[in-house]
Amino acid sequence: MTSIPTRVPRGRLRITHFRSLLGTVPFFAYVAIFLVIPTLVVAIGAFTGDGGFTFSNVTALGDAYVLDAFGRSILLSAVSALIGAVLGAVLAYVLVTAKPDGLLRRVVTAASGVLAQFGGVTLAFAFLATIGLSGFVTVFLRDHLGTDIYANGVWLFELPGLMLVYTYFQIPLMVIVFLPALDGIKPQWREATESLGGSTWHYWTRVAGPLLAPAFLGSALLLFANAFSAYATAAALVSQGSPIVPLQIRGALTSEVVLGQQNLGKAMALGMVVVVAVVMTLYALLQRRTAKWLG
Repeated sequence: MTSIPTRVPRGRLRITHFRSLLGTVPFFAYVAIFLVIPTLVVAIGAFTGDGGFTFSNVTALGDAYVLDAFGRSILLSAVSALIGAVLGAVLAYVLVTAKPDGLLRRVVTAASGVLAQFGGVTLAFAFLATIGLSGFVTVFLRDHLGTDIYANGVWLFELPGLMLVYTYFQIPLMVIVFLPALDGIKPQWREATESLGGSTWHYWTRVAGPLLAPAFLGSALLLFANAFSAYATAAALVSQGSPIVPLQIRGALTSEVVLGQQNLGKAMALGMVVVVAVVMTLYALLQRRTAKWLG
């Protein structure tokens, strides 16, 4: 005798489906509170003035000092992302060639996870204590080797110093995001290249290189967005002036000298949102291409 499958009532299916969605409520609440609502506040404020709707805040983004701030922010993000991507990719390759369960890979991977989030005031203080005007490395080089790293000016508190500090957390972040792509490269592909008479140069330029290029570019874009949106480290290091956009926004929102600039700050924040959105869209497209080949 064959058993007849029992039919689950439609109401019970709906209850089960509803219960399965309850687990996503905290996530969507978090996204709404910390992403959607602030974005709406910024977008609305960028087009709001004393008399209501206005384009004056957005048109003010064309002022020279705002364009300079965006230019310096893009330069800072691009340089730190490029250096971090190259050095991080090299370090990730070293980890791939090591034993998968070896001590080196476990230690470096764990350290990268910590150092990638090591930013803000803590990172600024670490660099001040190390290579600041009275940092122990600065004092040692000056007293024992006769080398003054600030002979041509205190560059740590300017754009070159920010590039150095930002690169510090860009390298471990690159290790984390690029390592899975390197793990996806199969040893059989290199063996096949060698069996066909190809050299190491042929393997990297015609096999592994083209496969890893989208992952590398996508990781570099992620590093760019990470640096472009960083605020706390720069705010802790730069006490005078606003060389980059996040500090310009801080000045517009908190300045007691020039009043009524809050909506201009929101317009600059909206400009940052647009830049990051474009970068992350390109990152998503490159990640999709990477998953197609290395998935």
